[in-house]
Amino acid sequence: MGLAWQQGPLAAAAVGHFLTARPLPPRLLYAEPLRRRMRVRFGGHWIADSEEVVLLHEPGRYPVAYFPRDAVDPGVLVAEEQRTEHEDLGETAWFTVTARDRSARRAAWCHAALPEHAAVLDARVAFAWRAMDAFYEEDDRIVGHAADPYHRIDIRATSRHLVVHDGARVIADTRRPMVLYESGFAPRWYVPRADIDISALVPADGQTFCPYKGLASYYTVGERIRAAWSYPDAWPEVAAVRGFVSFEPDKIEVALDGNRLRLEPGQTVLPHGIDRGLDPDELLPDAHQREAYSR
Repeated sequence: MGLAWQQGPLAAAAVGHFLTARPLPPRLLYAEPLRRRMRVRFGGHWIADSEEVVLLHEPGRYPVAYFPRDAVDPGVLVAEEQRTEHEDLGETAWFTVTARDRSARRAAWCHAALPEHAAVLDARVAFAWRAMDAFYEEDDRIVGHAADPYHRIDIRATSRHLVVHDGARVIADTRRPMVLYESGFAPRWYVPRADIDISALVPADGQTFCPYKGLASYYTVGERIRAAWSYPDAWPEVAAVRGFVSFEPDKIEVALDGNRLRLEPGQTVLPHGIDRGLDPDELLPDAHQREAYSR
């Protein structure tokens, strides 16, 4: 979760609540300085580069990075005639982004008539995530969406007893699982492969990726499609579960210390709009993205 999406504090389906006598507005937007250098690459060029990025947290969306207009290369933004209306921020102006022989329509936007309380976004522009080749913090590429400073993952070793059944068949039995706590999600339990009947795991088509964990592969167990998943090359921040397998408790029977686990509400990662990109092909570079970023 982030501050304003999934079950975050400013999301519509927040798992907690503010202890205040007065009701809060149904929608709260939050903007803050990112305090990191962020860059945008398109058409083989760096088209934006700034240490003064503002991050906007909007209910139901991943965070969006807004760059100062003077941090965008001249000639990159070509104004379009079409304009839309943002329910909180007023009129939105759209741009075609161009660089050399490449262009992308509706690939950037700014808010052209901001209310006074949202003046922090004045003279700033945001880029559509999937329309660009890549985004970077310093020299490290950021995938999926702008990094959310309120999203956290903690992994803990435990000696609790976890058993997975497919009917009468024991699929996994361990007293050394790893439990992964991720902001806004129920705990997920990961099992070392040595404690799994690997013959029961049939690789399933399709992969997904998490901006905080990496590329996930899936397994079918018996007739239960994509009942388990693993991060074979989990990113360094979550290396403790690399290669481990987690089982989906709404698809297969998972018991912890004798108690059956159930999938809690609000655990599905939902697709959003132009501000996001969680498709696995973002990690499988196309011809444009294979260009050396240092060029």
